[in-house]
Amino acid sequence: MRTLFSLLLFLAPALACLAQHTATVNISFELHAPNLPDSAQVYITGNAPQLGDWSPNKVKMERNGPNKWQKQITVQSTAHLEYKYTLGSWQREATDSTGRPLPNFSAEATTNQVRQDQVSYWRNGETIPVKGGITGSVIYHRSVGNGQNLPARDLIVWLPPGYEQHTKRRYPVLYMHDGQNIFDPVTSSFGLDWRIDETADSLIRAGAMEPVIIVGIYNNADRMQEYIPGDKGNAYMDFVMNTVKPLIDKTYRTKPESKYTATGGSSAGGTISFMLAWEHPEVFSKAICMSPAFKIQKIDYVDDVLSYKGPRKKLYLYIDNGGIELEAQLQPGIDEMLQALRNKCQDYVFVKDPNAKHSETAWAKRTPRALKLVFPVKK
Repeated sequence: MRTLFSLLLFLAPALACLAQHTATVNISFELHAPNLPDSAQVYITGNAPQLGDWSPNKVKMERNGPNKWQKQITVQSTAHLEYKYTLGSWQREATDSTGRPLPNFSAEATTNQVRQDQVSYWRNGETIPVKGGITGSVIYHRSVGNGQNLPARDLIVWLPPGYEQHTKRRYPVLYMHDGQNIFDPVTSSFGLDWRIDETADSLIRAGAMEPVIIVGIYNNADRMQEYIPGDKGNAYMDFVMNTVKPLIDKTYRTKPESKYTATGGSSAGGTISFMLAWEHPEVFSKAICMSPAFKIQKIDYVDDVLSYKGPRKKLYLYIDNGGIELEAQLQPGIDEMLQALRNKCQDYVFVKDPNAKHSETAWAKRTPRALKLVFPVKK
């Protein structure tokens, strides 16, 4: 399954619970691409620094025969690897015969091994119209930010059904991270989106959730650093609160108060959603944290919550997780966070899908329940 850009760069090394001197193994990736000329430049990208941390043009493969390319890496023997092949950009990634991006290849790095893969089709790099498959009305804000503390980035704003007709009505707002991945498969990094536009549109029209404005904040190459504790994480939170939110409140008919403002995301996006609500409850009273990385490898936000000594925070936190592969590795940190929240937070819920992997498809499946819980219909 494809991951969403991914917090996985922290997860290729051994987990903290393993012995200090974990063995390393050599993994050789051998690609057969019968439809490529031998002059093609082929890249491998994946969920480890040795694989470029999902950068599509960082780790170049070497040609080692007619229509064949090879790359060897050394990783710790506990790594779960997910990877893809590109010709240097996501507009030239490997596809199936219909042109749809291939799902991730995967490997368990338990022994020295050779991975032999074949790719026969590639995206042709053509620009696809931005309108894609979006349900409802959206507005784009390009290059938001001054680019000084953080790179500027695009926003996409989804307006609920009835927004244009009910001109005196004001709406709660959900600020979502990895914004290009939530509405449209065309702009999604891996060809699959959350379908949050279809989901929210259907729920609102059925009277199953409160109408809300949804703001998608695009990510960039610094995604991982911006979505976890640290200087860039702090700068990103400042950007969301002091650049994005004022723009949205000024431009649209929002309910700007904290009790009407939520944030959400998955993977590392779930981590920064939790951080925004936890550290700034005066701005965000709710958070959707899907498959979050709370305590794993270089990330530990559990201790931050445990160190809080004040009254229980008036927050509503939706937290969930799957149960397969990376999701299982995230679960111990989630369990510790749930324990830490018992005396620290007024209201939170945990949802478990034991058969789910770390993917846009899984998060899309859990989105309806999350939206109904975070934005319930007023009785």
